[in-house]
Amino acid sequence: MPNVVTRELIAFLQGEFRLDWQGIHGAPHWARVRWNGLQLARRNGANPKVVELFAFLHDSRREHDGGDRHHGARAAELIHDLDGHLFTLAMDERVQLETACREHSLGRLHGDLTVRTCWDADRLDLGRVGIRPDPNRLSTPHARDEKLIAVAYERSLAHW
Repeated sequence: MPNVVTRELIAFLQGEFRLDWQGIHGAPHWARVRWNGLQLARRNGANPKVVELFAFLHDSRREHDGGDRHHGARAAELIHDLDGHLFTLAMDERVQLETACREHSLGRLHGDLTVRTCWDADRLDLGRVGIRPDPNRLSTPHARDEKLIAVAYERSLAHW
């Protein structure tokens, strides 16, 4: 599958992103979420296209690094604007991506496998804020693998 996160999409996001591009919710975080998500998708059959786009879009509309309650909803709205321009999604992929972005910070553990994979990919990067991922807060069996948690945690600590 060709890379769905293109230079054009990254350039657009960089031009629009309001926070520190290298910060805790910026591009390095997105890259680690992508890596985590694609590792999980290879193991569990989640849609890698949705997982990869989620990684780069889920925090792209944050207005600050604190408790920005509506950043996921703003990211879901952005998908509507970009679909057909900077990427193209089938209707089911769009629903998955919008749901994953809109609900990623709500702590849910149930739902569609691809959506849950997106959430786990993000949660596996909590080391960047000093939190080791808790297997009980991960929603897919593959994400609960202690080896994967350890690798993702070590990668996320690199941000520090």
